[in-house]
Amino acid sequence: MSTGAPAFALDAVSFAFEGGPPVLSELTLSIERGETVALLGANGSGKTTLLKLLGALLFPSAGRILAFGSVLSERALRDETASHAFRRRVGFVFHNADAQLFSATVRDEIAFGPRHLGLGHAEVERRTLDVAAMLGIDRLLERAPFRLSAGEKRRVALASVLSIGPEVLLLDEPTSGLDPRTQRWLAEMLVTLRRAGKTIVAATHDLELAAEVAGRAVVLGEDHRIHADGSAGTVLTDIPLLLSVNLIHAQSHWHAGHLHVHQAPPGGHRHEPGGATEDGRPAASTASVSASVEPPSRRE
Repeated sequence: MSTGAPAFALDAVSFAFEGGPPVLSELTLSIERGETVALLGANGSGKTTLLKLLGALLFPSAGRILAFGSVLSERALRDETASHAFRRRVGFVFHNADAQLFSATVRDEIAFGPRHLGLGHAEVERRTLDVAAMLGIDRLLERAPFRLSAGEKRRVALASVLSIGPEVLLLDEPTSGLDPRTQRWLAEMLVTLRRAGKTIVAATHDLELAAEVAGRAVVLGEDHRIHADGSAGTVLTDIPLLLSVNLIHAQSHWHAGHLHVHQAPPGGHRHEPGGATEDGRPAASTASVSASVEPPSRRE
């Protein structure tokens, strides 16, 4: 695999389940190594399907995907060496942790990936303990995953992926169903992983998470096409765009030099003033998102 190529490059990629309507239509997109990208869109826009295409859990109906400079296809991954190399570099964290966890204990869950890579017992144990400590679940190692809370399960699912040391993390609705404390922990963890150089692609409609974590946002519309691709700071303050793709529904008005947006996203109705842009102009607000959005150049 080429070492200087983007993590992913999509050329006119479309997808439809057999006999069904298009789920994604003619997506052309490149994701560079080390980027943190939020895939945004309303339910049904195709975010999860796109994430699964990047993770080689599905394959395009038309078009082509390159991963690290090599064609990513069902045929290419029939080669055991190529499949092993790809699975080692790319980790997928599912929306529903219960669909990912299957081992008798948390220890076995985290150790499964390193064992599957053929690592020795000492290295498997080291990775298991290190990742468990980093994610604050070392006290859970002998527990059965199915007996854990939703937040604990999400940590174990992430640990089971991080233990293989992937370059790329693909996350499907990572904050869904989590309590506020666990959401805060997850956002801080993703920032830490971003600073460590991981490539992170998260499919989400959580605009607060996108604002805090992502440097770039790709927006899918309900027509299953890309409607915007740019810096998170620009995309998340584009109220007409967010309205048009059904990420928010809002009414807005000017008051005391700020644009107030009355928003009803998933999770409820909130009202907060916007901040200001770098040049001092009033910034458009997406309610709770507005205070946390900064241009990528001002974030690490």
